[in-house]
Amino acid sequence: MLFRPPLFAPDATAPGTAGPAGSNSSNSSGSSWRQLARLVRLPNLLIMALCMLLVRACLLLPQAPWRQVVAPGFALLLLAALCIGAAGYIINDYYDVKIDAINRPGRLVVGRGINRRHAMLAHLLLSGLGVGLGALLSPLLGLVNLGSALLLWGYSARFKRVALVGNVSIATLTAALVLLPELQLHTGRSAVWGYALAAFMLTLVREIVKDVEDMRGDAQHECRTLPLVWGVPRTKWVAGFFLACLLLLVAGAVFNALFMSYRYGLGLWLLLLVLAPLLALAAALRRADQRQHFARLSTWCKLIMLAGVFSMLGLG
Repeated sequence: MLFRPPLFAPDATAPGTAGPAGSNSSNSSGSSWRQLARLVRLPNLLIMALCMLLVRACLLLPQAPWRQVVAPGFALLLLAALCIGAAGYIINDYYDVKIDAINRPGRLVVGRGINRRHAMLAHLLLSGLGVGLGALLSPLLGLVNLGSALLLWGYSARFKRVALVGNVSIATLTAALVLLPELQLHTGRSAVWGYALAAFMLTLVREIVKDVEDMRGDAQHECRTLPLVWGVPRTKWVAGFFLACLLLLVAGAVFNALFMSYRYGLGLWLLLLVLAPLLALAAALRRADQRQHFARLSTWCKLIMLAGVFSMLGLG
């Protein structure tokens, strides 16, 4: 079993004072599922699935019927990617128990709700399944999934503690997720590469911002993240540089949509829900000087990325 039921019943009453029979076991079961969902970041996995589905449906196969869009081969690719993603979240929590106890004590799962040995086993099983399914589809997808699994392990064990290396690792994996459907179909469509580049840069900005947010726990465990090595002001300049590059990319996409390809819906969506929030993000980044400010910026990045994902509907 992955879970130890007693660990999920912190409010259990003493023997003889419990409520209705079976209530403890049902509460334990419900808490177990909540802990599991938190461990694998279920909302993030759902966003990953949505992103891959929209890439395939809107960017790569815009005129295809839905039975072709959701073909069995794509379903296997999707399952493989989600397995790799879930395994990555698990191994990250496995290595970050002490740091998360400082930075995010209320969200700690591994070591509190889930045995560390069981977490490692789940990581290995999910990684193996993701790599195996990718190899079943094609040698290239198998290699990409294997590289992703190894990079996630390296990130969790070492890279995230090295200035900028961990940030670039996660940004690369995010871009790879956008490109997976193209690597399966080989359509040659250029739009998917633009979205992958935008995902890379926005993820890089968010990861740098999160490093500033997590400075306290990172410093106590001898991490050498960018804000600890260069200081917060210089780190903000680095994040600002990549944010400026992203702004230029999105501004170019807005211009192309409005004045070149005449996709007014797409252009207005990108202008109002991506470009304008990015400008507001840049202004807020310039003023940020407290932990809660950077936590808010990280949330903004996630919302902007979600708006970018939905903008693919304008190309369908």
